[in-house]
Amino acid sequence: MTSLPVWAPLARQLRVVIDDRTHEMRPTDGGWWESPVSAEPGARYGYLIDDATDPRPDPRSTRQPDGVHGLSQVHDVDPEIWTDSAWTGRSVAGAVIYELHIGTFTAAGTLDGAIDRLDQLVGLGVDFVELMPVNAFNGTHNWGYDGVGWYAVQETYGGPDALARFVNACHTRGLGVIVDAVYNHLGPSGNYLPEFGPYLTTGATSWGQSVNLDEADSDEVREYILGSALRWLEVFHVDGLRLDAVHALVDRTALHLLEELQIRTDELSRRVGRPLALIAESDLNDPKLITARSEGGYGLAAQWSDDGHHAIHTTISGERQGYYADFGSLECLSKVLREGFFHALTYSSFRRRRHGRPIDPQHVATTSLVVYTCNHDQIGNRAIGDRPSAYLTPGQLAAKAALVLTSPYTPMLFMGEEWAASSPFQFFTSHPEPELGEATANGRKAEFAEHGWDADEVPDPQDPETFERSKLLWDEIEEPGHARILEFYRSLIALRKGEPEFSDDDFASVAIDFDSAGTWFAMHRGALTTVVTLTERPVPNPFPGDVLLAWEPPSDDGTLSGHNAVVVRRA
Repeated sequence: MTSLPVWAPLARQLRVVIDDRTHEMRPTDGGWWESPVSAEPGARYGYLIDDATDPRPDPRSTRQPDGVHGLSQVHDVDPEIWTDSAWTGRSVAGAVIYELHIGTFTAAGTLDGAIDRLDQLVGLGVDFVELMPVNAFNGTHNWGYDGVGWYAVQETYGGPDALARFVNACHTRGLGVIVDAVYNHLGPSGNYLPEFGPYLTTGATSWGQSVNLDEADSDEVREYILGSALRWLEVFHVDGLRLDAVHALVDRTALHLLEELQIRTDELSRRVGRPLALIAESDLNDPKLITARSEGGYGLAAQWSDDGHHAIHTTISGERQGYYADFGSLECLSKVLREGFFHALTYSSFRRRRHGRPIDPQHVATTSLVVYTCNHDQIGNRAIGDRPSAYLTPGQLAAKAALVLTSPYTPMLFMGEEWAASSPFQFFTSHPEPELGEATANGRKAEFAEHGWDADEVPDPQDPETFERSKLLWDEIEEPGHARILEFYRSLIALRKGEPEFSDDDFASVAIDFDSAGTWFAMHRGALTTVVTLTERPVPNPFPGDVLLAWEPPSDDGTLSGHNAVVVRRA
């Protein structure tokens, strides 16, 4: 039973509709209202603000069975789902993370459907599954970053009980779960928060109005965000959050929202008796995020490292367009693998200004950076959503994988990468409003046309086929070429976990050599060396030793084939 309290300081009058019966609500302290009657589990309800005739869903709705425009439902996760009492969690530091999108991970596109593939991830050697956003958004399919129901789970994925089943299934297999949470903006459809209170400001980010974190009446907005974040961790037993684009969280208060969330997360971790992690996505290259609070930082467990991706990708692929312009040299790759950030109080030609600051290796571990060969952005925000497997050779894919998985950082894979999936991951939406769908499609085409793409080649995000094309084709893993890549990934992950040198999280533990002619690059971790060849021509092996793993083994005379990756134990 619940009295359905709601924060609505802008309302002059508030009524609640519970299963077609309307009740006047009464104001309490601080802009809060409560109902004189309670609602039973399963009841549908919504709020009538002032003279409105259409009820609005609860900002803290835990279930939206009819979508983000429909009535809310009183719902608690079924306690019978949980059988993971033996799960004590695990650290994300140095773990293997696997990012996936529920709608395209399987043909079913649901959380229950994804459970059927978890054993493959266990066999691969994955430690954590990272879900792209699963909170409620408008429509049937979407990347999830247009969410508006920050407390609810998307119904087309199965709703809240399905998420609980998925997390429980992961835990019983020894897999941790990270959920991608978006608190820097709201989607363009179904956002009724401004009718209730000052959730937004007049300021703007790339995605619309800023969330009110530091202006008048922002305390309750912050509590709204903190409550959502902690709900994933506590109610759904999730082990960590990936926080989207934290550079767009405009907060000028003395206690930044991220630090406050870390404090609350630490408190919850102690209470539930298992580690809980916050991972930031940030384009600031600011080590403050991952520096301990005792050293003046926010104390987050990790942050994504786009510099790591860019340095590896440009070296192997040769691409230099857009924000890749400053990357691609072996000196750049060397710096990133030894120091973490490439731009660290250095000039960024893409931004046309100085950017970032150096990491203090005395206070930050290498595993505080999450590095990847690709992710949803680096694939999906290409004009046609093509994966590296569409334009690189198998040897180049192997080289990228080896640099990530034997690096000193925390590695992350993107779904299907491990078998060089042929399906693209394109940008797709399902806005029911025709004008919004048309604007999204036209904006996407215009954006890439400015960069020289033929607009007709850019997939229409609203076309259902764009979504269907992006689904993984799991039957591919049985095909020889895909199976070989998959086995190489399995072996790399096993090697990473089995060799003590690969667990050293000190920046000083990495040494680099490379050929001035640009034909090979070597990363040393103690007595182990990862060598990648960067040319189509055979290359004399610069570091002979016991071959632990190779995409193509050295020839009898010690020569390495072109576009290759070899890990050796040096004599």
